Amino acid sequence: MNTPCTAKAGKQPPKEIIAYELHGNCYLNITWHCTLRCAFCPKYHGEWVVQGYDLRLLREPEADEVIAAIGDPDMYKQIVFCGLGEPTLRLDTLLEVARQLKAEHPSTSIRINTDGLANLVYAEDVTPRLAGLIDELSISMNAQNEAVYIQHCRPKRDGAFEAMLDFAVQAMKHVPSVTLTAIDGLEGVDIDACETLCQERGLNFRRRVLDIVG
Repeated sequence: MNTPCTAKAGKQPPKEIIAYELHGNCYLNITWHCTLRCAFCPKYHGEWVVQGYDLRLLREPEADEVIAAIGDPDMYKQIVFCGLGEPTLRLDTLLEVARQLKAEHPSTSIRINTDGLANLVYAEDVTPRLAGLIDELSISMNAQNEAVYIQHCRPKRDGAFEAMLDFAVQAMKHVPSVTLTAIDGLEGVDIDACETLCQERGLNFRRRVLDIVG
């Protein structure tokens, strides 16, 4: 049974939470699969509850189920693809949801919280497919160099750090707002160096706090 986004944190978590509300936004939980195995991710420590929501999925929802779970998108500041998995691993479904939302609610703002590895996964530049559908990307940078990135993010594919940076640069051609983020407080992560690396590439940067979803 789909869970409407109007479900509130703090109550007994229902099964199969596809959409959940935080900070006035509707967050969409469409997969548990990941390209990374981040050491700081709660699911790798057996924990699936985030901000009071149990985000464990038993199966991956289809586009019509996601739309139904959202309810009225006009109730929210933004629709955000973000669960305990990498949403771009279900890119076709993600974009179909975005298409339907934009067709019926053109003013809806849509964001993807992503690891930025879609081009590496699909072995092609998928960023043109985001044009006109995705308003904002928040990309998990998480380190100022490859060694620290590997330490914390534990990528499954070689070349992930540079691929993530390249994805961000390519995405700027098609998505109005692209921001890279890093978590302050992780061992060896130099927030200032992360910001400098972004500035050198013309990318926006935002410091994040561990365990704060946003």
